[in-house]
Amino acid sequence: MSGAALGIEIVVVFFLALFLLHRYADFRKQQRMVLFGTLLAWYLCFLIVFILPLDISTVSTIKENKEIIETQSVCYKPWSYIPDGIMPVFWRVVYWTSQCLTWLLLPFMQSYARSGGFSITGKIKTALIENAIYYGTYLLIFGSLLIYVAVHPQWYELQTIGITAANTWGLFLLVLLLGYGLVEIPRSYWNASRQGHLLIKTYFKAAKLMTEKADAEENLEDVMEEVRKVQESIKYNHPLRKYIDTILRKCPVEYQEKMGRNMDDYEDFDDKQNTYPSEKNLVKLHKQVIYAVQRHNRTHVQWQILLQQAMHLEDVAKNETSSAHQFVHSFPSTEPTSWLSPYLYTPTVEWYWECLLRQWFYRLLAVLLSLFSVGVVWSECTFFSTRPVLSLFAVFIQLAERDYNYLYIEMACFITIFFLCTCVYSTVFRIRVFNYYYLASHHQTDAYSLQFSGMLFCRLTPPLCLNFLGLIHMDSAISHQLKEQTAYTSIMGSMRVLSFIANGFYIYYPMLILLLCIATYFSLGTRCLNLLGFQQFVGDNEMTSDLIDEGKELIRREKRKRQRTEDGENRRREWKERYGNTREDTARNRNRNEAAEMTETNYSDTVPIPNTSPNRQVKYSRTGRGTERDSIELLEDAEPLDFNVLHSPLYLNKYLSMSSSRSRIFDDV
Repeated sequence: MSGAALGIEIVVVFFLALFLLHRYADFRKQQRMVLFGTLLAWYLCFLIVFILPLDISTVSTIKENKEIIETQSVCYKPWSYIPDGIMPVFWRVVYWTSQCLTWLLLPFMQSYARSGGFSITGKIKTALIENAIYYGTYLLIFGSLLIYVAVHPQWYELQTIGITAANTWGLFLLVLLLGYGLVEIPRSYWNASRQGHLLIKTYFKAAKLMTEKADAEENLEDVMEEVRKVQESIKYNHPLRKYIDTILRKCPVEYQEKMGRNMDDYEDFDDKQNTYPSEKNLVKLHKQVIYAVQRHNRTHVQWQILLQQAMHLEDVAKNETSSAHQFVHSFPSTEPTSWLSPYLYTPTVEWYWECLLRQWFYRLLAVLLSLFSVGVVWSECTFFSTRPVLSLFAVFIQLAERDYNYLYIEMACFITIFFLCTCVYSTVFRIRVFNYYYLASHHQTDAYSLQFSGMLFCRLTPPLCLNFLGLIHMDSAISHQLKEQTAYTSIMGSMRVLSFIANGFYIYYPMLILLLCIATYFSLGTRCLNLLGFQQFVGDNEMTSDLIDEGKELIRREKRKRQRTEDGENRRREWKERYGNTREDTARNRNRNEAAEMTETNYSDTVPIPNTSPNRQVKYSRTGRGTERDSIELLEDAEPLDFNVLHSPLYLNKYLSMSSSRSRIFDDV
């Protein structure tokens, strides 16, 4: 079974990364290069997190075998033991591939995907120009390091210096994200157990999202107006017409049809009379179209999802007081359900889960996560102490090593590092930098945000793993103990070559997590943003209350609109069920009597027209069955009436006026 655990985790992690990418990216519309780069970055980072516990248990196995060899006992190897020589090669490939992605390839791919060029060559040129300063800075730093190494020959480990610089930058960002996630994740589950708080916050989000949605629609209208002007000026035989066609294919379908109706392709262009945009302007317009369409689609999808959530929370609030213990929905769900849901997730089961069990489950989970967060903060502030050992996770791992309990070592390491990664990665998925960076679920994330998240993951994961090894005292550069090193540490190199970083920054900087957790607990960042004019959910704020009221009214308006639509569909369905048989009989009679109508006798009369010559007459004809058939068809096509309206004074006045008009017409005849 040697290496079986490694192979299984490699396959499982790949499908996990693919599942997350499918949740955030649109496989049908995104470029293949963007999908491949993001998938590879996420996959390598998740691999480091999942494989590191196996590396730690392998080190414990090697330590035990050394002791067993000294006592001439039989060596024991667990099923997850990885043979010597595999892990160093594995870590070297994974680490350096992820670093090449985050520092070289992904920045270039970002500019390439965001470019509005019409050809591959044009996109590459734009990407190189945008990243010239970026890559120039790298070359300057690398050249400075080469000169420094040449002047100081004893510093021969240039590779370690580069790794240390990357990890220092990653650790600086890691502490900020981890301090936020350690508090926000338990608090989010606790707030999710409070239905009233969750509903109010949903109203607040609805008001903000409606503003963003209106802004996106207005922006799209402006961009489409620019496209219309350009496509009307550039005719079918213009050299730049192919670029216009490319831009039109990126526009929504309704705008394409509208512009197609107004386009006259039979008119030739004249360079002497009209001024035409340059190719550079068309590239800029193409970029604006891509951004405007993507933002419009994203806000529309998010509005529908948020509307569904708000209605569901209102249904939960109504059903909490139900004595029948049957969950009743105001509107049928639009999300697809599996065929097992009607049998397993019945209305009774749904009521007990939504109205009773869910809130207690979230509260229990929030308490457990809070205890875990307290343990992480304590260990981050005390992991440098080796005598006595104050880090809780180091105590747990050392106790397991004494009993050679490999399964416990792997599970404890996996749970700990998985919790740390969840706190960091969830913050990456939650943060939003205006419309510059935003990971939106339901396939609504743009290419730039996907690749930016891949860059962040690749830069955060290595320092996160080194920080975890320091928490459990498996990094000799921090614990200052002569212990068997993991293969991951051997690839990362010894930090002792830079003593001021190993003995100072790596030890004392993580203590700032305590201050960041306190600031997050009291929502200092949210309050500061609210004071600066960025609308944030603050309970004791007048602007927040106004937005909550506005969101509640928006949800109420959407519910009325959906109710009217549903009532209209129900009336049409009832009318069709009631008169459907009559319509089928009429169709059969129409086909049967079609030939007979051609031979029927026409009764013709002549009627003199008043105030005209006596010789001028009008001839009219009528058929025997045509009037009856037309009456039946007219009755079938009529919409059901609301008879309550007939009793209104406005309708009676209108009816009396129509009757008087008919009487005057007959008097004139």
